[in-house]
Amino acid sequence: MESVKHGANYVSESVQQATRGTSKEANKEVAKDSDAPIGTRASAAKDAVSDKAHESKHDAKAEGHKQQI
Repeated sequence: MESVKHGANYVSESVQQATRGTSKEANKEVAKDSDAPIGTRASAAKDAVSDKAHESKHDAKAEGHKQQI
């Protein structure tokens, strides 16, 4: 039963990791867009850094759950 719980948590963390990765890439593109206002670009760059941190956190959690399956 415990392995089912870890399996579900692994899937959940993997999905969250993928979502953050997609968001990070989108924010990187906005930050690079020279047609976007500087405030928008700066905010997107900040968000990309935050997304990268969360992506790494979810990756570590997913790996932990995977090891316990």
